[in-house]
Amino acid sequence: MTAKLPTLRFTKFQIFVHVAALLPLVVLIIDALRGNLSYNPIQEATFRTGKTAMILLVASLACTPANTLFGFTPAIKVRRALGLYAFLYALVHFTIYIGVDYGFDLRLVLLELEEKRYVIVGFAAFLILLALTLTSTKGMQRRLKKNWKKLHKWVYAAGILVMFHFIWVQKSDIREPLIWTGVLGLLLLLRWQPVRTRILSFRTSRRAGRRKPRLTEPAKVSEPEPAAQ
Repeated sequence: MTAKLPTLRFTKFQIFVHVAALLPLVVLIIDALRGNLSYNPIQEATFRTGKTAMILLVASLACTPANTLFGFTPAIKVRRALGLYAFLYALVHFTIYIGVDYGFDLRLVLLELEEKRYVIVGFAAFLILLALTLTSTKGMQRRLKKNWKKLHKWVYAAGILVMFHFIWVQKSDIREPLIWTGVLGLLLLLRWQPVRTRILSFRTSRRAGRRKPRLTEPAKVSEPEPAAQ
């Protein structure tokens, strides 16, 4: 007997997330093939992939707060996928920078690190995402047990490092990096256990209030009419 392959079932929201996550990469490839990138195509490709990685990482960190605040459970089902897509773009970003721009010449890369320290910050974030990706499977989760959760909390550090990297790269106009940093800070605050507990408690009390039955006034008992004389 032949073993049956597991059937993959995706919700409409999951399909939307997968398509939206892959779309920037498809557009980048098309632009590169058509020569629609800027006068510095390597720099533009590096920036695009890095920014997309950052956005997807922030989106993955927004899944739990979305469920906490609004009870949006579909967000939890795409959290892992968003994290993996964030690493995919970070890998492409890193490969373009090291491979295409410097031809994998480690000597040139080390010289660049001395002048551009923000590369070190970005590389540290990349290594964290690499470790989280390699241990994202259910098998690794069973092997690491309690240590799995401890390890994957390093995603917060990766997010902070990415924001430092983004601000450092921008140099002059840092308004957009600061906005994204504020968004990340808000998401981390919403994931903080005391805040999360209070939000869940508030939602529970509101649901209980809505389900509470209305008190009805007791029916009036009519007095007997006097007998006719």
